[in-house]
Amino acid sequence: MDHLESFIAECDRRTELAKKRLAETQKISAEVSTKAEKVHELNEEIGKLLAKAEQLRAEGNVDKSQKILMEVEKVRGKKKEAEEEYRNSMPASSFQQQKLRVCEVYSAYLGLHDNDHRLADHFGGKLHLGFIQIREKLDQLRKTVAEKQEKRNQDRLRRREEREQEEHLSRSGSRTRDRRRSRSRDRLPRRSRFTSRERRKLSRSRSRDRHRRRHSRGHRRASRDRSANYKFSRERASREASWESGGSERGHPDWRL
Repeated sequence: MDHLESFIAECDRRTELAKKRLAETQKISAEVSTKAEKVHELNEEIGKLLAKAEQLRAEGNVDKSQKILMEVEKVRGKKKEAEEEYRNSMPASSFQQQKLRVCEVYSAYLGLHDNDHRLADHFGGKLHLGFIQIREKLDQLRKTVAEKQEKRNQDRLRRREEREQEEHLSRSGSRTRDRRRSRSRDRLPRRSRFTSRERRKLSRSRSRDRHRRRHSRGHRRASRDRSANYKFSRERASREASWESGGSERGHPDWRL
């Protein structure tokens, strides 16, 4: 494609240079130039129709070829009127001078007074038709490349949107998890957020409390035991005293259990 583009670009450059040279050498008024351009356009139409009619005749399609020749006759009538207007717009001596035009396909020169055979040879020639095929092929390639480029751009845009959507969902999920962790930490009791030093200090305090509770329970248990022993001793002494007093009255000295 790059080779075709450079080839056609060079052809177009030669066409523009040829037009510039003609404009410098054929100095005519704008009105005359417009009328001459109309004659050139009709010549081009006649040449294309004649080339197409010859091609159809070579393929054996005589009926279509005859129809095209009838169209050629109509265009010739228009050309004759255009030439009359062109002749009346300039001196007779200048009219006979050959007025040239540059072919837009491959920069060849065409004469204003070229006959039909010359026009048919030009527009039906291999060089002219070959350049037309090259230009058509280049246009087709450009269209194909543009379509592929557009498809790639759309795919790239779609992938970028998908990545952005995934990143957005990922960030949203991360923020949601962070909020959940924050709420969970807020719901935890304060002791779960103590530092290690505070936890050690709290542990030692709890140990001292347990030791105090065990010592207090032991002290209370010992006090209860002493109280019970003291009560039992008093009761026993009272029983002994009562037995002694009863035995002395009955005369039985051996009253103890």
